Amino acid sequence: MKIVKKLSETLLQHQEDKLCLMDVETYKSIAEAYTKAENSLAVLSDMQLNKSYIFSSRTASELGLSFTHYPTVINSIWEEEILKKIHPDDKLKKYVHELRFFKFSESVQHEKRSEFSVLSKIRMKDKNEIYKFIRHRMFYFFSSYNAKLRFALCLYDIDLDQSKLSSSEFLIINSVKGEIVIDDKLDYNSILSKREVEVLKYVGEGYTSKEIADHLSISINTVHRHRQNILEKLKVKNSVSAVNEIKKDKNLY
Repeated sequence: MKIVKKLSETLLQHQEDKLCLMDVETYKSIAEAYTKAENSLAVLSDMQLNKSYIFSSRTASELGLSFTHYPTVINSIWEEEILKKIHPDDKLKKYVHELRFFKFSESVQHEKRSEFSVLSKIRMKDKNEIYKFIRHRMFYFFSSYNAKLRFALCLYDIDLDQSKLSSSEFLIINSVKGEIVIDDKLDYNSILSKREVEVLKYVGEGYTSKEIADHLSISINTVHRHRQNILEKLKVKNSVSAVNEIKKDKNLY
């Protein structure tokens, strides 16, 4: 997905000019504490080193995940073994929401950024290959040395509400005030038109505008218009380069 590339470029900002000296062992201890206290599956990603530490628990076993080391260390900020368990629709929404959260965090005063986090409800396959609702929490830790994002902590737990009437949701919360800052269910069926939803799904799967036009039997210009509408409605138009990518017949992100 191009959204993953966009997120990687955004999160893995070059920090050679002034390195962050935050102690990774301190944040690994925080991740491990969540694992032991809540039986969470915890992933700590280091944006400076492009590396992740996965702390496994019995929750991982319930999701059909097995990690041979504790913690398991991967040379990427993307925990693919976990991410591939997420429902494709929710995965795309999760990426969009995380990009929004980063932009939101940048707009907040540095000393107040720790007040905010992501609380999501997503679908993931369990050990029996059945989708279950998972509570996903994400915390960002910005460096006091260079003011850039250093660590991201993701927690995965099986949600208490497995009702068929339940749905995925994506929130940004202020845990200090106990407030929902952004209630973003990302219900594409209500935000976007039926055709825009179809275009978005193809975009998320990596299709070019020409390929989308062929699949939907519409013109490339119509695809471009739909993609511009999607950017505006989802508020993910971040730079002139994103618009240029559309004009050059590349994917949305």
